[in-house]
Amino acid sequence: MLDTTQSEAAPSQDEPRGCLFALSQPPLMIFLAVIGCLLLMAALHDLLLL
Repeated sequence: MLDTTQSEAAPSQDEPRGCLFALSQPPLMIFLAVIGCLLLMAALHDLLLL
């Protein structure tokens, strides 16, 4: 018969999460998008208007 109890293979709640989990958070993605847009606008300003 198949054992369906939780074993050691289940992820523990105390395990630290990696960088991909941090990047998936909406506030961080909004912050990075704003910074990226500012850098893009500055680059286009330098290339096209100066």
